[in-house]
Amino acid sequence: MSEFVYFVGSSLDGYIAQDDGGLDWLEKFNGVEGLGDSYRSFEDGVGCVAMGGETYEWIRLHQPGAWPYKVPCWVFTHHELGAADGADVVLVRGDVVTFADELRRDAGEKDVYIVGGGALAGEFLAAGLIDRIILTLVPVALGGGVPLFGGNPLRVPADFSLDGLAEREGTVELRYVRSE
Repeated sequence: MSEFVYFVGSSLDGYIAQDDGGLDWLEKFNGVEGLGDSYRSFEDGVGCVAMGGETYEWIRLHQPGAWPYKVPCWVFTHHELGAADGADVVLVRGDVVTFADELRRDAGEKDVYIVGGGALAGEFLAAGLIDRIILTLVPVALGGGVPLFGGNPLRVPADFSLDGLAEREGTVELRYVRSE
């Protein structure tokens, strides 16, 4: 059965992007040996992508004509958005729980990749839908920006267990699984 996986890079102080969506601070670690291999290995197991509207627009703006995903992509948005050329994109409005079964169905035997942003990941977390978290901490403090899980408190804490870690040139990839 498909799992919902949040694969994300974060600053030491818990931000996944600057307030303006900037990722220069994170992208300077793209050359760290092993990080790209880890992502590609993860991506091979992805059958469907879920992202927020701001993330979708950021990708379209910063990678025009080069849609990065070859699997179906579900965009959760409250705005009217255009379609990316050549992309298999479904624009939806509503609660993540409403679409969970359809996301799993689209993913088939593979996983659902929660790309972002933090608010959408927070919705999946609050709904108890995140099965695994792969979090790469980079040695940068931003002091503000887009919080890892949107910054909204949970009604009930979500417990995870450490399943593995890898240190690479000052970055640390932490792999967590939901505790039963």
